[in-house]
Amino acid sequence: MNNESGGRTGVFVVLLGAGIVVATLVVGAALAPDIGVSAASFGGAAPENQTLVGSQGGGPGLHSYGSVYLVSNDTVSWRLSDSNSYFDVTRLRDGRILAVFADGGYDDCGPYAAPCSRTGYRIVDPEHEGGPATVEEWSFPVRTVRNSEVHDVEPLDSGEMLVADMEHERVFTVRDGEVTWQWNASSYYDAPADPTKVDWLHINDVDVIGENRYLVSVRNANQLLVVERGSGVVDVINEDTDGDGTGDPTLLRHQHNPQWLGEGAVLVADSGNHRIVELHENESGVWEVAWTVESASGVDLLWPRDADRLPNGNTLVTDSANRRILEVNRTGSAIWSRETDYIPYEADRLPVGELVGAPRSDGSEIVATGTIDVPVVSPLLTTLRSSYPLPYWFTEGYLVSILFGLGTMGVGVGLFVRDVVSWSPRRRE
Repeated sequence: MNNESGGRTGVFVVLLGAGIVVATLVVGAALAPDIGVSAASFGGAAPENQTLVGSQGGGPGLHSYGSVYLVSNDTVSWRLSDSNSYFDVTRLRDGRILAVFADGGYDDCGPYAAPCSRTGYRIVDPEHEGGPATVEEWSFPVRTVRNSEVHDVEPLDSGEMLVADMEHERVFTVRDGEVTWQWNASSYYDAPADPTKVDWLHINDVDVIGENRYLVSVRNANQLLVVERGSGVVDVINEDTDGDGTGDPTLLRHQHNPQWLGEGAVLVADSGNHRIVELHENESGVWEVAWTVESASGVDLLWPRDADRLPNGNTLVTDSANRRILEVNRTGSAIWSRETDYIPYEADRLPVGELVGAPRSDGSEIVATGTIDVPVVSPLLTTLRSSYPLPYWFTEGYLVSILFGLGTMGVGVGLFVRDVVSWSPRRRE
């Protein structure tokens, strides 16, 4: 075979690889299960609902196209898209929305160069003249929008706001722009020299579970802490037993948005393990799995970041990387589901929101399980999903096929370049 035919071989191999990539995408989209489950499809079994959603957004790093919106049954009633990202959302007693956000383009940057990003909370009025609008904001500048955002703010009866601060790894209260109390994670964990320069603990949630008593999610430690004002840490869920500074990753891994069901019971979006899990404390003080769901409607959960137990015993799940919000019953079956445009962070079912003391599992329900992780491929897929909103049906098998196709294209390009380079001098002769 001469060099000219070798060049044609390279072109053929490139086209073959491209065909594999295209065929994979076409077949995947064609065979994808429908993840949208309308309430009407159950003949009234699922009641009418309103679901408030905080959307982190999409694009590189998932810091574009953030929004807050209300889903009434199966349609969006209103939407506000005025920030790079939104996170936790709570409807206040006056009907306005407390929305946690991170946004760029600010000139008031404190110690950082302008323009900079700021994070904090906004008050959104969905009935504002002219449409939903931000009517109040409290925020502070951060070094970078990635891994520095406030993810959760809770209103207190005192009029203060309770804030989970990832930038400085602390929990604090603020009133009229002034910090009135704070707990620093460095009082419990060994801190780096400057927590703002590394993704140290990634504190991503705080909830009121009693008077001056807060449940704090420390994502990178795989732990939930109970913190009391004046006393500090009084309890730990998933304690460090081997001295590495983190809890058991098979119990919790990079969790989000825990819901306190009462003494000895908590519901958690176990994000890194791609499941929703309810943990109960046994008589020995050890926390164990009492209920879990790992898939619904034929699709495994992927990086879920919120789970709320509803008064009827069902669970509202924010399945972030699959871009869907769904309600599952006690056996893990989806009775309502809606696909989202971008990556959702958190959802509340109105009017109840997230309840403290919601129904707990008695351990007798069927446990829904998903597939087993594939070494190397599953972590790679999770990394890709955390940086870009891939289609929900894009599983490990499709990723392997795409990588094989791209590799084939690379081989073809190499053959073509080699043969063209070696052929050119001969043609000049």
